Amino acid sequence: MPLTLKAHLRLQTSSWLRTARLPWLFTSIGEAGFCKATESLLESSLEELMSMKMPTREKRTPSWAEFLRKPEINQSADNLHIFLLICGLRQVKDPLYLVDAFSEWHQEEPSVYLVIAGPEVDPVFTREVKAKVRRAAGVRLIGEMPQEDLHAVVKNCFAVVNSSVSEGMSAAILEAMDLEVPVLARNIPGNAAVVKHEVTGLLFSNPQEFVHLAKRLLSDPALEKEIVVNGREYVRMYHSWQVERDTYQQLIRKLEGSTED
Repeated sequence: MPLTLKAHLRLQTSSWLRTARLPWLFTSIGEAGFCKATESLLESSLEELMSMKMPTREKRTPSWAEFLRKPEINQSADNLHIFLLICGLRQVKDPLYLVDAFSEWHQEEPSVYLVIAGPEVDPVFTREVKAKVRRAAGVRLIGEMPQEDLHAVVKNCFAVVNSSVSEGMSAAILEAMDLEVPVLARNIPGNAAVVKHEVTGLLFSNPQEFVHLAKRLLSDPALEKEIVVNGREYVRMYHSWQVERDTYQQLIRKLEGSTED
């Protein structure tokens, strides 16, 4: 591949990482896999790119009971509702933002749990998170999970939560919508660009509002259904991996053509 084209691709890929983040690649192979795939694209021929397909893997689906045993959640609780916060343990993801308010809610309503799932990215901050969670009733922390296992868990939880201070385009939110699970997201520009309040999800501006909206979602099955349907349709229309693959291929053709002029 010509050096000029490679430079064009690297620059464009960097821009896309900060904005669009190609959800079809993130959904199928995760962020680390996306970085590896990007390097592969830079070294591959256009013909190889044209034949790219979503990678498939033999999938093992853990049982819901198996998942609940790991964070020691009381499986006998009536109408158990798991709110799943998927994030790497680093400050920009702010995993402790909802802990106090959720813990208070859990003491009133023992059937609700907040489970934080993700890798230990920042060792110092991870120690702070673990110490806080140990003292918080109704809040559990589990480590990173294989992508296919995580998707199986998402399908069984009540809602997916995003409490980040800053986001580009959250893959976890798009994946939850695609898997037909309600989303409650912190009202920041990156999340608000994807989640339309009371249409494709619910947006909260503080922990107390989160609890209020979560309670509302629990008590209003019609709202839950509407959000799920709208979220799935939004992903199908605007974040289809097939459409984004075609867009990326068109970009490669355009850039390759510009190097030949």
